Amino acid sequence: MDLGISGRGALVGGGSSGLGRAAADALAAEGCRLAIWSRDRDRLEATADEIRRRNGVDVATIVADAADPDAAKTVAAAAEAALGTVDIAILNAGGPPPVDPTTTDPAAWARSFQLLATTPIELATLLLPGMRARGWGRLVAILSSSIRQPIPDLVYSTGGRSALTAWLKTTARAVAADGVTVNGVLPGRLSTARIESLDSARAAATSHSVDEVRAGHLATIPAGRYGRPEELGALVAFLCSDPAGYITGTFPAVDGGLIAGLP
Repeated sequence: MDLGISGRGALVGGGSSGLGRAAADALAAEGCRLAIWSRDRDRLEATADEIRRRNGVDVATIVADAADPDAAKTVAAAAEAALGTVDIAILNAGGPPPVDPTTTDPAAWARSFQLLATTPIELATLLLPGMRARGWGRLVAILSSSIRQPIPDLVYSTGGRSALTAWLKTTARAVAADGVTVNGVLPGRLSTARIESLDSARAAATSHSVDEVRAGHLATIPAGRYGRPEELGALVAFLCSDPAGYITGTFPAVDGGLIAGLP
């Protein structure tokens, strides 16, 4: 299927690794011109080089930390300078650390909301006027299955991403008539460094081995395996496509059947 987005300018958050990189790879394979951003300059440059070699597309890099209150303005200005127009924006950032939900603190909540809600909302708000004026745009947020099925020690992540989800759902209706779609994807347990870190932390906290922790998670996943990042990347690319132009305000899961409840 031709997704119809070759030559489009795409901005990808957290694009140097994990699910952000998977989204960047999928968009590059469709011929998008990319700007990827994260706080790790060396990893960004290495990733950009690999994507250029593999797909023959332009890839710009932007160094910024989503937890920095100035990040959205920095990234929006740099992306528009590099791409000319930002047609596609993938809202994504790494998650806060796990915590006992009964021992949270205000400073950590503030940082988590800046990282997962305030920065992506501000960034999207800066990019939306151009998309609406041109009559075409795609916003896709990489969220978490925890906004539908909370994970006890990921309360900071669940809170921040839930706030972003509420904004996305509300904004989708406001911009639909302008040719702009707004969606989010809900990854379950995909094989990324973030999940490896969470499994290791859980093992240390419970005196179990990492293999035992992993086996416990696998028992809850009907597909019987962790997902691959590229499986999520493919869905993100489709939601950014021309054929997906009538899909907005949705939050499909990529979770192997992990979420037990109805949508």
